[in-house]
Amino acid sequence: MSRENFLPNWSGAGWVSRVPDAWRAPLVHLALAWAGLLGLAARDWVTMADKWWNISTYNHVVFVPFIVGWLVWTRRAELAQLAPVPWWPGVIAAAGALFLWLLGTIAGVNSVSQLGAVAMLQACVAALLGPRIIAALLFPLGFMLFLVPFGDELVPALQMITAKLVIELTHWSGIPAVIDGVFIDTPAGLFEVAEACSGVKFLVAMIALGVLVMHTCFTSWKRRAVFMAAAIALPILANGVRAWGTIYIAQSQGVEFAAGFDHIFYGWIFFALVVFVLLAAAWRWFDRSPEDLAPDIEAIRRSPLLAALSGMTMRGTPALAGILALGLLFAAWAALASGGEARLPERIALPDVPGWQRVDYAPTAAWEPRATGAQHRLLGRYRNAAGQEVDVFVAVYARQGDGREASAFGEGALRPDTAWRWLAPGDGGPEVQADYLLASGQVKRLAETSYRNGGLTTGSNARLKLATMANRLLLSRNPTILAILSSEQHEGQDAAQSIAAFRADLGDEGEWMDRIAGLR
Repeated sequence: MSRENFLPNWSGAGWVSRVPDAWRAPLVHLALAWAGLLGLAARDWVTMADKWWNISTYNHVVFVPFIVGWLVWTRRAELAQLAPVPWWPGVIAAAGALFLWLLGTIAGVNSVSQLGAVAMLQACVAALLGPRIIAALLFPLGFMLFLVPFGDELVPALQMITAKLVIELTHWSGIPAVIDGVFIDTPAGLFEVAEACSGVKFLVAMIALGVLVMHTCFTSWKRRAVFMAAAIALPILANGVRAWGTIYIAQSQGVEFAAGFDHIFYGWIFFALVVFVLLAAAWRWFDRSPEDLAPDIEAIRRSPLLAALSGMTMRGTPALAGILALGLLFAAWAALASGGEARLPERIALPDVPGWQRVDYAPTAAWEPRATGAQHRLLGRYRNAAGQEVDVFVAVYARQGDGREASAFGEGALRPDTAWRWLAPGDGGPEVQADYLLASGQVKRLAETSYRNGGLTTGSNARLKLATMANRLLLSRNPTILAILSSEQHEGQDAAQSIAAFRADLGDEGEWMDRIAGLR
């Protein structure tokens, strides 16, 4: 069938008549399955759409649905030459996607539930159209994964990389500077490589663009690999140059002028220049014509593997019914697992610690961790005979969920609405997440965070999420405890040594946290 003959006539029945007979029922089944699963995961899709539209890091994702539609449209004539078949392994894949969505939903991990929501739609294509259609649409379906907002977890690492690039460039340009974590002190003032300066929005947008260009402009896998490496490295390096440029201009023109220039010239204008440089440099090595994006239909037809897989068929209506029934089952499971709370005592208190006594809490700069949704919160200061002081914050949660997660962004030791800024990672361990914080460019403190859930004590957000998932799946009701040991760093007191001394006298930290929560 020619590409022209497959163009739709938008006049009602004329449009339907141009859809090949073999495709009509499967497309109806696919539309019904997608409608049902979009409704099931409506909260996730609304959350994703809100991020696409309102958070600059993810503005590029708005174009992903249109790109996927265009990629499918370019394959329309080739798809018409294949016959879709309902495929029972695809129903199993749909169950797997629903299970992934369930895990994210009950643990309150949006990135996991959103990935599951996208995977549901992909699995429906496999279940209702079959393996040959999957082979023909492999790249468009894979590109749908960019609908899931990702990148926030890269911010701390990108901040550190950018800060190291900036200090090297600053020294190279002859400007005296001292670096402390993500803060750079120069004659013109103190500069912070803040989260907004990490370059994460350029990087995630460039990764999506790089994958698209890699597919549409190259056939050689070696060239694709080199191009993707450049697409990842270039925005990181360019962001370091951008941040250094701000500091360099500030030395002669002042901080306010440099900040204004940064906001006007940099941003998406700078990103556009970086994209232009990347594409201009790669242009001569493009080896794929834009007209040559169609899949190799003959290869798909002749593939022994696809032929064998295509034999695993079932009827379309039972496949659709199975997907929708699975959706209802997992929705009910999610509702049961997300309900209920652990039983907690009405009151809790900070216990005595051998060799330490409670003293008035009087921080040099106001500091109080955030624990949204916690049923109990405690904050106090301990001092030993050597004069070492440690601040202790404990929060106890009856349950974890959306809006009440102990490890969510903005929760814990670093509140985004205060004068405190993240400075650098500390020397933690498997049971501790250590971070140095800085307030007003002067007051430094070390905060060591631990989480307790059941028998698990960890400083890892990921391990806490996995423990929460396991508890919810089994319909158990374990409370979650957040404990932060913190100490100010100043002359005469090393924060890390103070916390280590307190921890040594504390005994088993997991048991200590359980006693505070009334579990022992």
